[in-house]
Amino acid sequence: MFTLGIDFGTNSVRALLVRCADGAELGSAVSNYPSGEQGVLLDPRDHNLARQHPGDYLVGLQRSVRAALAAAKRKRGFSAEQVIGIGVDTTGSSPLPVDEANRPLALDPKWRKNLNAQCWLWKDHTSIKEAARITALAAKHRPQFIAKCGNTYSSEWFWSKIWHCLNVDPKVFSAAHSWVELADWIPSVLAGAEMPAQIIRGVCCAGHKALYADDWGGLPDKDFLSRLDPKLAALRDRLYEKAHDATVPAGRLSPAWARKLGLPAGIPIAIGEMDVHYGAIGCGVAEGVLVKVIGTSTCDCGVVSAAKSVPDIPGICGIVRGAILPGFYGIEAGQSAVGDIFKWWVEVVCGGDAGLHARLTRQVGKQKPGQAGLLALDWNNGNRTILVDQQLTGLLLGQTLYTTPAEIYRALIEATAFGARTILERIQEYGVPVKQIVCAGGIAEKNPLLMQIYADITGCTMQVSGSSQACALGSAISAAVLAGAHRDFPSAQKAMTSVKPRSFRPIAANARIYDRIYRLYRVVHDAFGGVNKSADLSGVMKELLAIKAANA
Repeated sequence: MFTLGIDFGTNSVRALLVRCADGAELGSAVSNYPSGEQGVLLDPRDHNLARQHPGDYLVGLQRSVRAALAAAKRKRGFSAEQVIGIGVDTTGSSPLPVDEANRPLALDPKWRKNLNAQCWLWKDHTSIKEAARITALAAKHRPQFIAKCGNTYSSEWFWSKIWHCLNVDPKVFSAAHSWVELADWIPSVLAGAEMPAQIIRGVCCAGHKALYADDWGGLPDKDFLSRLDPKLAALRDRLYEKAHDATVPAGRLSPAWARKLGLPAGIPIAIGEMDVHYGAIGCGVAEGVLVKVIGTSTCDCGVVSAAKSVPDIPGICGIVRGAILPGFYGIEAGQSAVGDIFKWWVEVVCGGDAGLHARLTRQVGKQKPGQAGLLALDWNNGNRTILVDQQLTGLLLGQTLYTTPAEIYRALIEATAFGARTILERIQEYGVPVKQIVCAGGIAEKNPLLMQIYADITGCTMQVSGSSQACALGSAISAAVLAGAHRDFPSAQKAMTSVKPRSFRPIAANARIYDRIYRLYRVVHDAFGGVNKSADLSGVMKELLAIKAANA
């Protein structure tokens, strides 16, 4: 028996066919999105804007699945008729406006070129003002709404994006019958849903991005939404009443899509989850196991048994019952830019390509910690955790007339690792157990230097997922449980996941140097982040020089 995992990322869609017995990967394929810049629709007048054309998802879906099937059919013992289920993960929060027939507005020629009618990609930050207003109103009138998301609502999330659309383009807002997270929309398309009311919504996006909780009756009440705008309160009736965990199917594959993909009609479709949540499952997440999915951004995922109580954690993206793994609280944190920062430095500033990434990495490997006397902040796309402030920006301290591109490249890697340590310390401070860290994503798999720097800075051993497509694998695992190939998620994870033999342990000498630099990072972090408004920064540069002199 086999299952199919489909992973909709920032730049492409990936399909992966997996054997349920042991997680063996029989066929995979990637289809890049054709629109915009590497699949992202941008506006040169607003660096906060990032959208995607929904048609790209449908094209990529067919191309990637058919190509993965073709690859798998070359393996002995595989037949498409043996595929028993489908799982889907996507970026999030990535909501899109749809009409009464569950058709995205952007597929209508009237709205085809309107950026506001597209899918509002996870890294779109145009709704900063709306997010701040939601935070303020919730703090005053419904503090419980934001207590589970670090007491701050983000411009990356569902309600702030929809409200911003209403404010800047009321015609698009009025044309939309409903709004759907991409993680819910793709499964609904595969299931043949003909109206938004038929969509089975997942609690991952609902709880982490849309202020949903069964404790207060689902989505925010209409009285609260009216305080934002009465039109948002009216929209609530056209959204949903209930969101579900991964024990509930999103539907069954419709005959029309079965023909398009070359799969059996009627097989179950697992509930849609965000890529990093299914990625956590694909890495073997369990209580005490923290998963870091490192890509253009980074997401940290942990779980705590639902039988226990989890305190509210300031600055954390969300604590949601049933998210990630059924029967657990899903805990999410993350960094808004990681790989995107490296890409910016190499490709935008240095004007290089993949070859320059490799050359700079080799040069970085010859450097010692603290040797360059540099310190950077990893906020080039805002701070997701623990400050939750998308108006924060990047910073580089300590450069001289002799500073090289490779030294800056290393400082940027170190900055993302310092940010990772800040998150780790915050969740541990509030009692979330972290006994093991498993990393996934192309950066984790392909860049051992970065993994060693992360180990040295955090003081933790870094393991790497056995699968290079952990998100798609997690989707396939969910489908395998739903289809009955495994009795539950722990048994499916035990059979279908692994970690690579090589792990990265902290080097004591490096860790001592990085502890010293990290103390400076926290001084700068807290000063520019508004945590310590009376901070004295006058000694930071000189301390960096002292560290540089000691490690020259």
